[in-house]
Amino acid sequence: MGVKLFSRPCSKPASNSSSNLGITRRNLLAGGLTTVSALAAAPLFSPRAWAKADHDRRILVCVELSGGNDGLNTVVPHGDDAYYRHRPTIGIRPGELRRLDDHFGLNPGMLGFERLWNSGDLAIIHGCGHERPSYSHFTSMACWHTAAPGRGDEFGWLGRLADTLDGASEAEVLVNIASARSLAVKSRLHTPVVFDNPGWFQRRAFASEPPRRVDAAAGSPGRAFLDDAAGSARNASARIRDAWANYRTPVDYGRNSLDLPKVAACIEAGLPTRIYHVSYRNNAFDTHVQQANLHRRILACTADAINGFIRDLERIGEADRVLVLVYSEFGRRVAENVNLGTDHGSANTMFLAGKPVIPGHYGTPPSLTELVDGGNLRHTVDFRQVYATAIDHWLQPGASEAVLKGRFESIKALA
Repeated sequence: MGVKLFSRPCSKPASNSSSNLGITRRNLLAGGLTTVSALAAAPLFSPRAWAKADHDRRILVCVELSGGNDGLNTVVPHGDDAYYRHRPTIGIRPGELRRLDDHFGLNPGMLGFERLWNSGDLAIIHGCGHERPSYSHFTSMACWHTAAPGRGDEFGWLGRLADTLDGASEAEVLVNIASARSLAVKSRLHTPVVFDNPGWFQRRAFASEPPRRVDAAAGSPGRAFLDDAAGSARNASARIRDAWANYRTPVDYGRNSLDLPKVAACIEAGLPTRIYHVSYRNNAFDTHVQQANLHRRILACTADAINGFIRDLERIGEADRVLVLVYSEFGRRVAENVNLGTDHGSANTMFLAGKPVIPGHYGTPPSLTELVDGGNLRHTVDFRQVYATAIDHWLQPGASEAVLKGRFESIKALA
């Protein structure tokens, strides 16, 4: 578990971090309640600056490959004959791959990840999963969003992480760029900023959440809270719109940017956000039928976008501050199906990308011959080990046990 297999030490190009302003305020009002929607539940941004320690300036960006990415055709074990026996038609031949070493190669569409590998900005973690996996998209997403397989949780792991952060205010710490909020960012203390188009900025909560109540009588603490929340929301909306309107980049993110230029715009503008979550839309990785060409195209978009994002961070001098974590809710079955696609599976590949990573392969690749559950990979790394790595060795040292509600050995993949 968490054993490093191969490492290719790389000489990383220097990148300079720029200074940034943020917030330090934690002032939930507890007194006198009447009705207010979650839209105005907590202030988003404050004009007050904060003095940043090193960890207070770090940023985690999570990219979800929704639909269940086929890890075996992403990082291809071309050195294992069993791979080609299971996939006689959709198996990618060695000559087509972007070769990493004598055993592994990247899908031919992944030029962006090949560039990250060559620049020393990519760590590949093999065999990620959990005990008793579900093959349902909904259930599996809930497991990975909450980091609580088999038991569930009201809050997401990123939301719980936000609740532990030093120097973080109630709302601006979390940004989810999506048409609807992910469970991953649901928090006890923070209301995440959720937007799709920056020009249509809004904050959203789950429809099932009850409205919050504060005393809105004139002159009351509750009224002051409402006024402050409304003003902060207007300020947040303006800052995000201005960040996007003023953002210009020569960097090519490819055909589908995965909303990562919006993240870069917020970082460049100095927003104090510490955690971002973006996802591939519409379960694009659910490749049951005629997988080969579709999968190659969406992997090309993914790899180009993430490589473009990291190059853009270098351009604005912020690359040292940002770690990218890439995950999917499950992998695919080992054998191809009769429709030349792959069905829902279990263990999968995760990635850490950016200047903070120590490049190489991590974990133990699952056996392609000792399969479980009728043809699935047996996981060798608990996915929460990767989460623990991002927590303890990047964003909030020592917090992983509380956030993940258990002790998980981290992977030494970060400098």
